[in-house]
Amino acid sequence: MLDYAQARRLMVDCQLRTFDVNDVPVLDAFEEIARERFVPPGREDFAYIDQTLRLGSSGRAMPAPMLLARMVQALAIQPGETALDVATGYGYAAAILAQIGAEVVALESDADLLAGARERLVGQDSITLVEGPLDAGAAQSAPYDAILVNGRVETRPQALLDQLKDGGRLVCVMGQDRAAKATLFVRAGEAFGARPLFDAALPALGAFAADPDFAF
Repeated sequence: MLDYAQARRLMVDCQLRTFDVNDVPVLDAFEEIARERFVPPGREDFAYIDQTLRLGSSGRAMPAPMLLARMVQALAIQPGETALDVATGYGYAAAILAQIGAEVVALESDADLLAGARERLVGQDSITLVEGPLDAGAAQSAPYDAILVNGRVETRPQALLDQLKDGGRLVCVMGQDRAAKATLFVRAGEAFGARPLFDAALPALGAFAADPDFAF
């Protein structure tokens, strides 16, 4: 049987640290949260591979550990800040954000995934699970200091950006296919700065699909 605690340590040392993840609270959170609890049943031994992991037949996926860690690091979350976790799946990223110290709203549109997240996050008082359209965000709890999108968006997620506080940050994988990049948005008043961070690959989220004739 796989030693999951050892697998987590190896993930942190051999994947995260070697991919420019050096924020201590982020590293500690990834070593603390049992990733194998947040994968589909029977896939636990694949939880720590350096690959995106499909969440059953939903078409959705968990970002690879090093991709998610670098995205979380880019958000620079401080304890006590509020965060929105979009397309939470089974809730792994929400658990990471809460471990760092955020008050988290975890948004999911798939009822089966949401039910799985409820089972896995029971007792997590700092995480509120919400069902609804991903592109609409969770305006009832806005504004947020940070927003994380667990999937690729092909169009600018404006409704989510509008739910940021002044100075708030949003990170997502944005673009089409191999041209996609992890991108950090920062709000300044009514303006939003955008900065590409690194090349990244994730399955597209249908709620953020571009029109067929859209040229990115």
